[in-house]
Amino acid sequence: MHAAEVPWQIVVWNDPVNLMSYVSWVFRRHFGVDARTAEHLMMQVHTAGRATLAEGNREHMERHAEAMHEYGLWATVERAPR
Repeated sequence: MHAAEVPWQIVVWNDPVNLMSYVSWVFRRHFGVDARTAEHLMMQVHTAGRATLAEGNREHMERHAEAMHEYGLWATVERAPR
């Protein structure tokens, strides 16, 4: 597989600043998930320290990371596990 084809993922990390309700709202607004999914992902961030929100090409995941930063969330782009 060519390096450009390797899937990447956007990971949102727990932080001591943002309210859980705000994080859920961001997930609903930006990723278009329903309230139940947003709550599940937010709890994953809160309890496990991180959650993977999407997977795809690197450029697309970097745009998601930039958007999360604009919302004030801590996010990184990683290679998806194989």
